[in-house]
Amino acid sequence: MMRKAVAVRRDEIVRAALQQIRLRGIAGVRAADVAHSLDVSTALIFYHFKTLETLVIEAFRQAAERELAKLDDELGKGGPADHRLRAVLALYGPTDHENWQLWIEAGAAAMRDADLRAVLQRLDLRWRDAVVALIAEGVGAGTFRCPDPHGAAWRLTALLDGLAVQVVGRRGTVTAGDCARWVEQAMAYELGCRPGDQEGR
Repeated sequence: MMRKAVAVRRDEIVRAALQQIRLRGIAGVRAADVAHSLDVSTALIFYHFKTLETLVIEAFRQAAERELAKLDDELGKGGPADHRLRAVLALYGPTDHENWQLWIEAGAAAMRDADLRAVLQRLDLRWRDAVVALIAEGVGAGTFRCPDPHGAAWRLTALLDGLAVQVVGRRGTVTAGDCARWVEQAMAYELGCRPGDQEGR
């Protein structure tokens, strides 16, 4: 049987580790469970990743890169700043419960892990920089009225962070409709556009 290329095998291990994190949480992940899910030996896991901690960090790093690729795809679609901002905020928000569960789990663990914290900070800053740029673009086009795009971007994304905890971590307390409505209201307050008005004012 032909041995799999190193890059392919590493990618399989990383994806399996992410799935185990979703199922068991970071604290519950074991190399043996990752190996069992792939029908390989634990020794093979440690051949590719010297420690379980290294594997977990790489799993989150790759997950973050996939999230940023989605962001870049959305930003590349073009169109008016208000349309793109709404699309980016919708993508950022808690529409994908499985992914947000992963990031909530990572956020808790990152308080005690500097390497994981660095991965999350890069992800967070990239999203917020994109929102800042879209708000500034909208201000320049006369679509938004906002004296502080940086502060507005952080407040809008922080709102979504908090709503994600409610939607994903405390299911049933907040609905997707609640999130959409409150984000529109926050945009109206921060940017001077009417809720749901795609043309601004």
